Amino acid sequence: MTDSNKGWQECLNFIKKQVDVQSYKTWFEPIRAIDYQDEVLTIQVPNKFFYEWLEEHYLLVLKRAVSQSFSANTSLEYQILIDENRRNNTNSKTTEKSDYEAPTIHNPFVIPGIKKMKIDSQLNPNYIFETFVEGECNKLPSAAGKEIAKKPGSNAFNPLVIYGDVGLGKTHLSQAIGNAVLANNENKQVLYVTTEQFTNQVIQSIKNNNVTDFINFYQMVDVLIVDDIQFLANRAKTQEIFFNIFNQLHQAGKQIILTSDRAPKDLKDVESRLISRFKWGLTAEIESPDLDTRIHILEQKMEKENVKLPDEVKEYICYNLKSNIREIEGVLISLMAQSTLTKKNIDLALARDVVSQFISINSSEISIENIKKLVADHFKLPVDKLQSKTRKRSIVIARQLSMYLAKNYTSNSLKAIGNNFGGRDHSTVLYSLQAVKDLMDTDLLFKDTVNELEKKVNMTFNT
Repeated sequence: MTDSNKGWQECLNFIKKQVDVQSYKTWFEPIRAIDYQDEVLTIQVPNKFFYEWLEEHYLLVLKRAVSQSFSANTSLEYQILIDENRRNNTNSKTTEKSDYEAPTIHNPFVIPGIKKMKIDSQLNPNYIFETFVEGECNKLPSAAGKEIAKKPGSNAFNPLVIYGDVGLGKTHLSQAIGNAVLANNENKQVLYVTTEQFTNQVIQSIKNNNVTDFINFYQMVDVLIVDDIQFLANRAKTQEIFFNIFNQLHQAGKQIILTSDRAPKDLKDVESRLISRFKWGLTAEIESPDLDTRIHILEQKMEKENVKLPDEVKEYICYNLKSNIREIEGVLISLMAQSTLTKKNIDLALARDVVSQFISINSSEISIENIKKLVADHFKLPVDKLQSKTRKRSIVIARQLSMYLAKNYTSNSLKAIGNNFGGRDHSTVLYSLQAVKDLMDTDLLFKDTVNELEKKVNMTFNT
């Protein structure tokens, strides 16, 4: 037995253990080893379709078999069997009988011995770092993501688990990492998949009896991004297969990025061995963005849509939409549509109508109690301090401001306002109103505070 035949027989013995019986008989038994020289193995296949099927469906199996039976640097070439009668009919000058045509198909061998198939990353090209608004709410996962993009797999953030509530940008950030990896190295294999998609793939592979091929496919990936891993709950077989893929990728130094709506420790009905592995790298939370970050996000989307909004409209939208970035984008699109269809300018009234379709807005009449709570929250004071007899300056100013706003935004009399602040008389209320006006004239910072509180009143209530 020649070296090529002996080595190929070892390949077949290995392959037989990796694929089902029917696949082995159909796609591997017909192959013949022709030659092995200078670390190039030449095999004969029946036709071009046969070659293409092998390359598409059995890439890793062939690579591993050839590497183990010959050498890690072995390349693979194919010869296509040509029917003798067909050869004679197409070339009447041929006198030498031969069952084979000279080798015409050569692998590029990006991976030694096997053609590397380019995987569709499934990434959204719009999800990049340049369009991801950073703030204190997402500083840690964003910084980690940029480090990963430089050297995927070669860092301490493997896996990277990004968690947080719905609509805070987890998908955007995770895909931005993938897009940055491809921008830095287009030869990297990056794959984004949701847990639902992965689960459906697992079910299909079990039905088709090709789980091994399914796992082998995922072994080709350099950066695997899996979205919404909380949906692994109660899916035992999916968890088992994902566990195997996770282990093999991690051991091979491949990067894994996961997103979830909760921290790994809070995942329910997910195997403890998986949760343990999720904690190997970095777990980073994306929190709800503060007002300034929300305004920045809105302004970025406005620039993309080439639309302008009055400052009061921007502030109203972002003040009321606090926990979901997607809703901010939805409100902007709705505002543009309403303005176009009704021929109305985008103003605060239109913004109120649109925002009310997304969240419940407090439309009740402003009361003194409402104002006291709003002012107390602003100054971080208990509400009952506004009614106390203390003369501490910070509390006195907060009390006077509350009276000032109550007079301007409610229909209560001076006496009624005084009664709501510890039984003070109407002269005390009048003094407080004048004190606020005088301070606004002499203290610009205080004036800004009054303006800010007036905005909050307008934003919180339909005034």
